[in-house]
Amino acid sequence: MTKKFLLIICLSILSIVSCQEAKSPERTTVRANKTHEVSKIVYAPDSTQEVKNIIFLVGDGMGITQVYAGMTANHGKLFIENMPVMGMSKTYSSDKYITDSASGATAFSAGKKTYNGAIGVDPDGKPIETILEIAEKNGLATGLVATSSITHATPASFIAHQPKRNMEEEIAADFLKTDIDVFIGGGKKFFADREDGKDLTVDLKDKGYQVVYSMDDLAPITSGKVAALTAENENPPYSKGREDMLPNAAEKAIELLSQNEKGFFLMVEGSQIDWGGHANDIQYVVDEMLDFDRTIAKALEFAAKDKHTLVVVTADHETGGLTLNGGSIENGEVNAMFTTGSHTAVSVPVFAFGPQAEQFSGYFENTAIFDKFLKAYQFQNQQ
Repeated sequence: MTKKFLLIICLSILSIVSCQEAKSPERTTVRANKTHEVSKIVYAPDSTQEVKNIIFLVGDGMGITQVYAGMTANHGKLFIENMPVMGMSKTYSSDKYITDSASGATAFSAGKKTYNGAIGVDPDGKPIETILEIAEKNGLATGLVATSSITHATPASFIAHQPKRNMEEEIAADFLKTDIDVFIGGGKKFFADREDGKDLTVDLKDKGYQVVYSMDDLAPITSGKVAALTAENENPPYSKGREDMLPNAAEKAIELLSQNEKGFFLMVEGSQIDWGGHANDIQYVVDEMLDFDRTIAKALEFAAKDKHTLVVVTADHETGGLTLNGGSIENGEVNAMFTTGSHTAVSVPVFAFGPQAEQFSGYFENTAIFDKFLKAYQFQNQQ
């Protein structure tokens, strides 16, 4: 072997190592901007195990690593740990190995795998009845809460039927076709500043809704139908600017919906965990994760007292390919790296608390969550 050939090999190896080093993701160490004390919340079942209410909380983009990042930043504890049952969900869509939020949420809401971008429709574009619509038909109160536009993919998939998730004006119009009792989130412009010139807030008021545009205006409302469009344009701000909008909105929705003696269905989305993942911003992820955990606490506190409320927490998918390379529970420090700016295909955790929580243990398709909801309510399968 000639010296020249050896030199070429050495230079090639150095080049490969150099490229690998250049492509290595950047590690970032952060602490939470706001932590919270975690108390023990226990569900003591009564003899009936009857489910009257379901509170379904979706941490958009929340994989198991996001949960542990939040736990580490909160010095080793989260309210989600009070949930005694845990399973895992398979997230792929009908046309992609990696799902998006629309198809993922439609799997939850209607029990069908569908294509990425689909809102409450099957792979052929046919509308599918959702758990929210089925709950309405059975006399239950219903609600949606999100830290995104209320017409964004996840909440939309429970109430609308559109071929594409970006059809947010059409999705807003679909709200008027239902009898949903409470919805809280951004997206005022899709109702009031539309390309077709219509002002759907007028139609909402005609249907008996109290339409408000801030959490301050929402706070004194104690009964009746409510449409709270809490962001002028699309989305409420990052959690640092929202204060406790999500936990307060969830608590208000529970207060209003629980006045229905037959029960209720409520979906609450921590929308912006996903956005922190897309941005590869671990500070964003941690702060949104803790905001979501404080919201989970509101659901668990109600369920523990009520004894007929099933609480389920999961994610539509993981975002960012987050990994933890180090940290300190004592100091609340998280050392993290991301592998992508997109969604990943990994399975996501499912947590359950309350009557019939045991249904949610094991490894199952994301569509099974819908089937388990029907079983919990003792509704007949509508499809």
